Amino acid sequence: MSSLRTLIFYATPEHGCSYLPQQKATTMFVDPKASVDFKLYSQLSRLGFRRSGSHYYRPHCEDCRACIPVRLPVRHFMPSRSQRRTQERNRDLNVQLVDARFSEEHYQLYERYIFQRHQDGDMFPPSRDQYRSFLIDGSEHTRFAEFRLGDTLIAIAVIDLLDDGLSAIYTFYDPDHGKRSLGTYAILWQIEEVRRRGEEYLYLGYWIKQCHKMAYKTKFRPIEMMTNDRWIRI
Repeated sequence: MSSLRTLIFYATPEHGCSYLPQQKATTMFVDPKASVDFKLYSQLSRLGFRRSGSHYYRPHCEDCRACIPVRLPVRHFMPSRSQRRTQERNRDLNVQLVDARFSEEHYQLYERYIFQRHQDGDMFPPSRDQYRSFLIDGSEHTRFAEFRLGDTLIAIAVIDLLDDGLSAIYTFYDPDHGKRSLGTYAILWQIEEVRRRGEEYLYLGYWIKQCHKMAYKTKFRPIEMMTNDRWIRI
């Protein structure tokens, strides 16, 4: 079994940045042959790493520090007035945690979401193989939170279990329910799930000040940001 002391890391050549078109990016990956168990994955998350499929990575750009890891200390979180309205708006939803597995029902929702909301993103065009490699492969500790209105699936939050909380990997939802603010509600539900488990943090990935698509993350307060390899509470 691998440990932080024995891990080997690889850096990619420079490539175009997915978030800041004018920038070049370099990504550091954990050796894909390494055996990353629950404890090691949790340690990597505290060091600012993320998981995508079977890959664990962290930005490693020479001249740019725009990608900032962020997490929410859930015991101190207080919802804003807008967030409380979102909670009330979605009280009629039922949420169930299920194991990460391929489901045609899940995939059809994902496909609709990508086609209608993210045709400019890395996941477009969607395919079943791409969906599996992105959201199902790579971690036995992944769960899907299914949000249902009656019997109808309208959102899924993909979540990884950690030893100090949860990692929010990705959320996709039915674009026809835009007024529900399902992306926000999925985060609010995950905050409460971390609390129910008696744990500390919800990891939200990276925040980039110049990227408007990530602005929602700093609407949850207080928030902790990793600066110079230290978590600082804002």
